[in-house]
Parts: sequence; structure tokens; C-alpha cells
Amino acid sequence: MRVDAFDFELPPARIALRPARPRDAARMLVVAKGGLTDAGVRDLPSWLRAGDCLVFNDTRVIPAQLEGRRAARVGDDAQDMSGAKIGATLHKRIDLRRWQAFVRNAKRLRVGDAIDFGADVIALAEERLSDGSFVLAFGGDEPVELLLERAGTMPLPPYIAGKRPTDDADRSDYQTMFAQKDGAVAAPTAALHFTPELLAALARTGIASETLTLHVGAGTFLPVKADDTDDHVMHAEWGRIDAATADRLNAVRAGGGRVIAVGTTSLRLLESAARDEGRIAPFEGDTSIFITPGYRFRAIDGLMTNFHLPKSTLFMLVSALMGLNRMQAAYAHAIGHDYRFYSYGDASLLLPEP
Repeated sequence: MRVDAFDFELPPARIALRPARPRDAARMLVVAKGGLTDAGVRDLPSWLRAGDCLVFNDTRVIPAQLEGRRAARVGDDAQDMSGAKIGATLHKRIDLRRWQAFVRNAKRLRVGDAIDFGADVIALAEERLSDGSFVLAFGGDEPVELLLERAGTMPLPPYIAGKRPTDDADRSDYQTMFAQKDGAVAAPTAALHFTPELLAALARTGIASETLTLHVGAGTFLPVKADDTDDHVMHAEWGRIDAATADRLNAVRAGGGRVIAVGTTSLRLLESAARDEGRIAPFEGDTSIFITPGYRFRAIDGLMTNFHLPKSTLFMLVSALMGLNRMQAAYAHAIGHDYRFYSYGDASLLLPEP
């Protein structure tokens, strides 16, 4: 499909720069068989039914945004690039000391250069990959997570970071209540709306919850540069669903309940783990699944998600689930009724017809 088909106009004022407080006070647009309904996140129990199961991503965002300078090296002369400012956003862990990273001012960085990020954190530009990213190897013996806590900041999406600086509030605001496993460089933002009180209300209604892990990478913010969706190469992210969780989710559907993914990250991993007949299998490894209209969903029966960017892979995903025309209409309604967009914005609940 043409990527232009997924475009829409979004007024900059609709981009949320801070989350709702409390978290579950956010609005929620329900897109279902009956049309569009304006609701709130706290109304979620009334839109689900006993026996349904919400699936959350328990990844934890690490302070993966780094700012440093290229260190001098032997042989540099007066026209060298020593001291050049280098920014890095970690994307995907390779091993204990190496990460793939997207680099700003990459034209000033060469393979073999060291970057000093301050706070005694130094990384070597070990390799440049075909997509222009670098493999950074961190020096020392301390776990990289400790180094990031010293030198890194929370990697807010560019549409927020471009409008205000990251601050201490983001350390908690950009982390879900389910966050347990370090490794994400972007939050599974649909779950930011949940509070212990809302989870308790859902449980009282007979709605179960499960968790899986997908370490969201910085590639989630990369624009689609191709003109046709067939030409877009999706970024890979690491995820895991254990056997016990897979069995419980399969039991939900076997008993007549619905599996509702909370966030596109949960949905993408569930669909990656699904067999052709719809059964969810245990999964551990990378997924680069790219869901566009025409895709046949196998593992999920609904999705709670935030509002996404024009021409993004995530808007393509929700259009695949609900239909492009319906989602264009839903987004036009959201814009016209002052819903707040993107990571810190409001929610939508998408319930496709069975």
C-alpha cells in the first residue's frame, strides 16, 4: 500500500507533553461495532467482560539517551574531529557490554573512535552497520545498566524532547507500573494509563491480566521513508513469552474470553508467537513483524493503545486491525474533540468485530 494513505493532519497543540494525573484520568476513545464512544480509562472495566484477559509488557525503560564527545586518538591532527559532540540513543542490546545505537552527528564518528559520555562512562565505536547505526562497546567492568544510571537520561520521544528538556519527573512518568525487566529504550505507553486502583477494579469484574516482555527499541520512532509499505524494513526487537503464560492465554480463548493486548508492543509479540490456528506458543528471540492492512490477526481479540503518528508503522497496525477508513475517522474525531496524542496522551480501545 502507499504510505501516503496513512497520512493525516495533526495540530501540534494535540501532542501531549505531560501525562494525565492521576494516570487513569486520561480519556479513552472506544472504537467498536457500534461506532465511536467518548469514554475514560477508568471506564475500561465496563467495556470488557468477565473472562477477558489484558496482556501487559513488563519491560523497563533504561536511561538510554547519552550525550558525549569524541575523544582524541593517536595521530589526530589540527583538522581532526576530536571533541566533536556525539549523541547516542541505545536501540538494542547485543551482549553484556555492546549495544546497537543510533548516533547523532554520526559524520564526526569513525569506527575505532572512543566517545566520552562523562561520569567515567566511555564507549568504543566498534562497528558501523548497514542502516547507519553503530555498535558501541562500553568499557570497564561495571554493568552497563549502572553506567547508564550515571550518564544517561530517559529517552523521551523526539516529538516531546524537541519541545522541552527531560527532567526528573520523566524518570517515573515514562515508566509503567508493570516495569520489571531492564532493556527498553521506549515505554510501552498504553500501559502508562494503569494504576493499582484500576487493576483492582478490573480484577473485581473478573478480568485477568498477564505479562510478557518486549524490549522496545529506538527504531519505533524511525519514520517510514519508503513510498510503499512493501519496501519498508522493520526494526527488530527482543521479546519473550514463557510457556506458562502462553498456556494461560490459550485457556482464556478456549473458555470464550478475549485476549486484549495493552499496547502495540504486546500485540506484536503475541502475533509473532501465534501459530496459524491461533494458538500462542512460547517465544524467545527477535521479532521484526510488520503488520499492515490485509494481515490476519491470530492471537488477539482487541487492543488498547495510544494515538499514533501519521504514516507510522503503528498507525498502519491499528488500521490493519480496524480498517483504514474507520481509523482515519476515529483519529479525525479524536483531533476534533481535543484528545491528547502520542506517548503521554490519551488512549483508544479497539474492539474489532468477531
